[in-house]
Amino acid sequence: MDYKAKHRYADVGPRKLRLFADLIRGKNVDEALQLLSFYPNRGAKLMKAVVQSAYGNAEYMECPDPDSLIITECRVDGAPMYKRIQPRARGTAFGILRRMSHIVVTLSDPPENAFTPPVPPTPAPPEAQTPAPAPQPPAPASPEAATQAPATAANNTEKTPPAAPSAGA
Repeated sequence: MDYKAKHRYADVGPRKLRLFADLIRGKNVDEALQLLSFYPNRGAKLMKAVVQSAYGNAEYMECPDPDSLIITECRVDGAPMYKRIQPRARGTAFGILRRMSHIVVTLSDPPENAFTPPVPPTPAPPEAQTPAPAPQPPAPASPEAATQAPATAANNTEKTPPAAPSAGA
């Protein structure tokens, strides 16, 4: 069974409220109330009040298990706007739209045959992709060879001729 609550003509714009409607849609009632209680925004407090009202409606209508209810519908619609005027220079005026909204929350029992997608098994990493250990250089045969530095490109004794200076500079 569905349990509804509405708050009409809420004095917050619908764009600010839809953030919280998206946050709690599809969640358990207790989880949604817990989430909304930690937000300082006025819209979160209004949304929390509507969810609590729907929860109270469920208890009043003697729902068998009100703690297992989920939020199936959480909708925020635009309401009529107050039109105001902000005076500006040279006798002109800018229009101000004071937006309001309607909040609708519906709670219902969780579906009993809810489809849960199967989790694909994680494939085992193939052994061919693991890097092989780097080969070790052979051990020196005599103690004198151990003290000499190995020949590298930095120790190379060949000299390269210097580059010719450019004529354009």
